[in-house]
Amino acid sequence: MAPPALGVDRTHRILVPAFGAISRESWHATGLRWDVRGCKAPMTTYIMSRLGQAAITILGISLVVFALARLSGDASALLIPPDATADQKADTRTRLGLDKPLPVQYGIFLKGIATGDFGKSFRFGEPSLKVFWQRFPNTLQLAAVAAFIALSGGILIGVLSAVKAGGLADRISSLIALLGQAVPSFLIGILMIVFFSVELGWLPTSGKAGPKTYIMPGIALAWYSMAALTRMTKSSMLDVMDTDYIRLARLKGLPERTVIWKHAFRNALVPILTLFSLQLIFFISGSVIIENIFAWPGIGQLTVQAIFSRDYPLVQTIVFVTSSILVLLNVAVDLLYAFIDPRIRLS
Repeated sequence: MAPPALGVDRTHRILVPAFGAISRESWHATGLRWDVRGCKAPMTTYIMSRLGQAAITILGISLVVFALARLSGDASALLIPPDATADQKADTRTRLGLDKPLPVQYGIFLKGIATGDFGKSFRFGEPSLKVFWQRFPNTLQLAAVAAFIALSGGILIGVLSAVKAGGLADRISSLIALLGQAVPSFLIGILMIVFFSVELGWLPTSGKAGPKTYIMPGIALAWYSMAALTRMTKSSMLDVMDTDYIRLARLKGLPERTVIWKHAFRNALVPILTLFSLQLIFFISGSVIIENIFAWPGIGQLTVQAIFSRDYPLVQTIVFVTSSILVLLNVAVDLLYAFIDPRIRLS
């Protein structure tokens, strides 16, 4: 008789579908055999499944990027003078590889992905991947500043709102959270330029030339995420503050600061960090508008420049590499959750 499908629970007991969880000794007394190697299969299967889905997603991204880059028109029309002859136009298209059929161009693009050669930028005359990596660190620096502002501001305002629930501080923090999710980031950026730069002259309007240039674009990029983290922090803290062990900590006479930050906040931190990990992706993908408002020399500004100049190789490189990084980050988070909670990989 073939043995039934088995598993192992967290206490290392054997899971038999018809009988539930039994000890190893009771299972061996039945005389049936089982294979321990099958117990590791769910995690391996889950990893292979997520990597396969990521590969399919990246392949789909390559097709979408290739198609969208060509919707802006013929790139050769912007690189040759209006009075150019037909032979000059044909030579330019041949030099750029635009004379080949679209399926052939897509095949060349896929080959470049496999070899790391995304072609030369039409505008800069350098390898597109090199241009991308020259600007990408600037975007990461701005994203790091925005992440710090969003996390620290969201936690402080959210904790204050939960501790002073129903008071003036709660009403002010609720208003900030509401405005953060209702007012778009680009409008906040424009208002800050008008008020702090034009009217008061405190901060530079654009560029990347010192610590002051990080303040306004960092706040604008962190605006929405800080509001979301404020709401999540307040909700989590209110749930924890109503538990028995918080009441017990206060009955012991512990200082209120210790009760809030050591006992309550530590237990409310998990959903906050989960939301923050999702917001990290936004700090990179959402930088396009903010970088153009503040003339920040990152990949957001570079993307707009490449689109307007119909620089196909550069547009494809920026969107494909950035999207691939975000997909791999999502896979890493999923695998981390599966490692922490076995129910995810078994579902």
